[in-house]
Amino acid sequence: MCGRFTLSRQDAIELAAELGVPVESLPNYRPRYNIAPTDQHWILRTKYEEREVLPALWGLINSWAKDRKRAASQINARVETLETRAAFKEAFRKRRCLVPADGFFEWTGPKKARRPIWFHNPDGRLLFFAGLYASWQAEPDVWERTFTIVTTDANAVVADIHDRMPVILAPEQAEEWMDADETEPEKLRRLLVPAADDLLIGTPVSERANSVKNDDPSVLEEAPMLL
Repeated sequence: MCGRFTLSRQDAIELAAELGVPVESLPNYRPRYNIAPTDQHWILRTKYEEREVLPALWGLINSWAKDRKRAASQINARVETLETRAAFKEAFRKRRCLVPADGFFEWTGPKKARRPIWFHNPDGRLLFFAGLYASWQAEPDVWERTFTIVTTDANAVVADIHDRMPVILAPEQAEEWMDADETEPEKLRRLLVPAADDLLIGTPVSERANSVKNDDPSVLEEAPMLL
């Protein structure tokens, strides 16, 4: 499961360089500390062998949908069902993308006292989640682009908190995943594995992360680890 994530890069120029796109393709960029389902974010894809970054809403809505009802329930796509679920199988073949992030949240503790853990690279490295995207016609002549994040089994670092995690692709794997000419499912499936155990650390952060209304730097303030 990945139900909340971050992209807290301060500088759009720096982020554009890391994504390999012109900074002009990130208009109105702002750092995000608590990205929630159905929020607008960015996806990265290749078009004519060039990278392209595009705004998209989190929660995949299929082209045949008549409304947005399924968006919140399709924020994640399980690796195990990419080829069998009607909601994802066509996008898996034709519309693969990256979702740029620098961390994601999972929660621990009792229901009434949930404690957020922010999983991120200790060096602050940008993370590329494997994603799928689709567009649907929200109104006549109005199309909305949407995306989902592919999840797999948790690695050893995340497993103490949750049994699932986003698929995080290394730079060379990211290029393979976005390659629209790659149609061999077996090659693509080999990319969809848990991240190496040394890629991420889990940091307890402010309980402000519990509310989607909070989206500012204080969300990532380190909190004491409960014993």
